[in-house]
Amino acid sequence: MQAKQYDHIFLGAGCASLSIIMRMIESEKFNERKILLIDKETKTKNDRTWCFWEKEKGFFENIVYRKWNNLLFNTGDVTIPLQTGDYQYKMIRGIDFYNHCFSAIKLQNNIDVIYREISFDEINGQIKIDDELLLFNKNATIFNSLYLSLKKQKDKFYLLQHFKGWIVETPQAFFNPEQATLMDFRVNQNNGTTFIYVLPLSSTRCLIEYTLFSEKLLPKEEYDNALKSYLQEIIKLDNYKITAEEFGIIPMTNELFSSYANGMYYIGTAGGQTKASTGYTFQFIQKQADKIVEELITKGVPSKKNNSNKRCYFYDSTLLHILSKNLLEGKLIFSILFKKNNAETVLKFLDNETSIPEEIKLLNTLPKKVFIKAGFSEFIKMFIPKKK
Repeated sequence: MQAKQYDHIFLGAGCASLSIIMRMIESEKFNERKILLIDKETKTKNDRTWCFWEKEKGFFENIVYRKWNNLLFNTGDVTIPLQTGDYQYKMIRGIDFYNHCFSAIKLQNNIDVIYREISFDEINGQIKIDDELLLFNKNATIFNSLYLSLKKQKDKFYLLQHFKGWIVETPQAFFNPEQATLMDFRVNQNNGTTFIYVLPLSSTRCLIEYTLFSEKLLPKEEYDNALKSYLQEIIKLDNYKITAEEFGIIPMTNELFSSYANGMYYIGTAGGQTKASTGYTFQFIQKQADKIVEELITKGVPSKKNNSNKRCYFYDSTLLHILSKNLLEGKLIFSILFKKNNAETVLKFLDNETSIPEEIKLLNTLPKKVFIKAGFSEFIKMFIPKKK
């Protein structure tokens, strides 16, 4: 496929590519650049929901579907109102995001969108579009947001965050639309760290999401059974109808992702923007998009270096070590974090934005023996080279 006339080529029309393109459009610095966006299919479905916390109005504030100032955390023994300070928990629906972005893209004469199947020849570092080699100018920047399965390394950890969500409707008011539940651990923990999100959309509509951190997926019917059990046995809701469903899988790994390889810049989850210890991705993509567009404007090209925060990588690796080896239950770890610390600080920590003194204070509340042992093991792997 001939694509030599393009200055910037985006593989995959997901959150990462669109977040960068929208900033390019807003900056008005790329009006003379030719941009190509390739995806295998049109974005006409509400295929996902992004939730995140934020203090100020973000880049996509005008398409935030719902937001909550009041959050709850349920340990299974006690319900804790979270003091989140200036943070709001926000939801953006996939369909609103796609419609917003593609409406703007259609107005740009310099952006072309095509729908083709994308594949990679990793051995030769080639990109194929419908099995035809993609030919591009050597000065073009290629951004790849398509996640490639990793070849597992012995010293890394690989969990999956997998979830099934139902939007349920009730005939009478049942939910408090002003209050969401960030984590409800009143569910069976036999399959790993397992909890429920409760995100009311109105007094009669709510997104209920069953979420697990584990190495393997469950049989399909187990997700539905768990949701049904939660509704009927935990929150005592019998009269409801399911109006929509969503299912997703997010990789949780301390594998080090490349920022640049095979002539491509890796963005989004493919570029390591999913936080290994929580699976949250949206805000990290926004930070990466800000950085890339700023560098394109000031330097002409993005940085090829992986500038990930080593301290935060160490914390994530330590938690994955503990969860993967079943040294402590995730339920216990998250319960301690939210019981013994200010929720605003916990959210800041999970966003990789805390200072060292804040981190020391927070980490001191966790079971020291297990965390020190796991942390020491991960420290050795990070900073002491392997013997060849």
